[in-house]
Amino acid sequence: MTLLAPAIEAASAAAPERGLTPAFEFAVRVYYEDTDTGGVVFYANYLKFFERARTEWLRSLGVAQSEMAVRLGRIFVVHSLDMQYLRPARLDDLLTIRSQITRIGRAALTFQQSAYRAGELLAQGSIQVCTVDATSFKPAQLPQEIRSKLTSNQE
Repeated sequence: MTLLAPAIEAASAAAPERGLTPAFEFAVRVYYEDTDTGGVVFYANYLKFFERARTEWLRSLGVAQSEMAVRLGRIFVVHSLDMQYLRPARLDDLLTIRSQITRIGRAALTFQQSAYRAGELLAQGSIQVCTVDATSFKPAQLPQEIRSKLTSNQE
């Protein structure tokens, strides 16, 4: 079952942007709490899945966000996003969330993230995450030590 008109679906399924970093994959199981009355994943829950994947990817690189906040006085916040929903995920599905950075700016990162079920693309989005001061919440430069960790595994 498709959720988009065929022309929109074909355009949305085009090859993703080439990433600046290797892709990171994170498995997520769909629980009852993730679904709506139609038995499919509630659209906003994909954003939760994507957040978990970004957090685990950072953790795998040695970036603990709690430590970044305390020691460096910086936190990440979502600035904007653009999502496309292509197919529904259902209760008990095992999803793979694929995350890749496509842009690193002075204070912002752009992630391309996708949700797959057994290789089938279900949803994808571009998420811009900004670095802000942990106290004032004003934009702040991405610390060099964090930037280095993000770019050290480039393909």
